Amino acid sequence: MRALLRLPLPRTLTDYLGRELLRFLLMVQGLGAFTLITLGVMISKFGVARRLIHPRVREETARAGLRLLPMFLFMSAALGLLVIGQAVSWLTRVGAIDYLGTIMVVVVVRELGPLATALLVLARIGTANVIELGTARATGEVEALEALGIDPVHYLIVPRVIGMALSVFALTVYLILGALLSGYLWAFVQDVPLRPEEYVRQLAGALSGLDFVLLVLKTLAFGCVIALVTCYHGLAQPLRLEEVSEATVTAVAQSIILCVLIDALFIIIYLTT
Repeated sequence: MRALLRLPLPRTLTDYLGRELLRFLLMVQGLGAFTLITLGVMISKFGVARRLIHPRVREETARAGLRLLPMFLFMSAALGLLVIGQAVSWLTRVGAIDYLGTIMVVVVVRELGPLATALLVLARIGTANVIELGTARATGEVEALEALGIDPVHYLIVPRVIGMALSVFALTVYLILGALLSGYLWAFVQDVPLRPEEYVRQLAGALSGLDFVLLVLKTLAFGCVIALVTCYHGLAQPLRLEEVSEATVTAVAQSIILCVLIDALFIIIYLTT
């Protein structure tokens, strides 16, 4: 696949489309095989080297979750202002302020909260995964682990997948709760005639058990996809140091596309249930 990127530009549109299709198929094949290998290692080595892997999982969870919490608190306040600031001005014009809680659930809980969290984690931690693993692969650190009898997938990839999945879920919950709270505060500042108990009643009426189930599944899927794609581009292919930046850009682009496709799939589930 790296050889395809270094080929000269094709002369015709047909050649270009053919090359891009081949690159896409090779990427799907490689990423699928990498995912299966990671899943196989997680199952076959479950409980192996707990004293080594469990601290790694906690470290990755803290890096992708706890250390990003201050930024997400700010983003939750901004998201509440963004949604409420636009919604209140329009709902008051048509006398439909009773739908404020429903809008917050549909926009923040179902869509913006999980997707915004995934993209922020990708920007802060996903890129770091590609750079760290790509540099380790280029400098021979991965081969050194193998020489010591340490499985690089078990030591480097599995903690990142678990840690990022848990972090995206936890940060999404914090972002949603902060946005719902800040949304009401911004509505209060704008003198919206909505009591707190009425706002909570609207939120509870708009939420369902399916929302909680799909929220968990969606956030875990986002975290796993981001971790697998970024780790795949950093570790699964031989890189030179000068190719790490290019691999990072590719991993970010593919992660965004896959997250949007997953989000679209969950939208279809919402609409058909």
